Amino acid sequence: MSCYVVDASVAVKWFVPEPHSQAALRFLEGDHQLIAPDLLVPEIGNTLWKKVTRKEVPLRVAKEILQMLNTTPIEFYPSAPMLETALNISIKERRSIYDSLYLALALLRECRLITADEKLLNSLRKSPLANHLLWIQDY
Repeated sequence: MSCYVVDASVAVKWFVPEPHSQAALRFLEGDHQLIAPDLLVPEIGNTLWKKVTRKEVPLRVAKEILQMLNTTPIEFYPSAPMLETALNISIKERRSIYDSLYLALALLRECRLITADEKLLNSLRKSPLANHLLWIQDY
């Protein structure tokens, strides 16, 4: 079974129709071990807050999505033990500590980070970390 780190850009597409949602749903249905830093939950919460304030998603639906997130087969890892590795990645690659936590987990668990974040993907194309990234449409 393949192991993948899932970031918020992919996980939110399981619940909210957006570009690449179909690919994200196909990925979810696959036979994988899904892992993520515990940061994933507040990141999805923040995305839902934005969608509610922009009137893209009703508050009731956002709350339902948060409940459904608890039923996904993701194994969560605490962020705190990965912070030093993430900080090193963040400084070297000029990425946020948030993105770097997902990358740190991918490195530590020797798996790939699946993402729908084009900026992240493009910024790391020439980095040694590119081997640890998978674009959602390439799944």
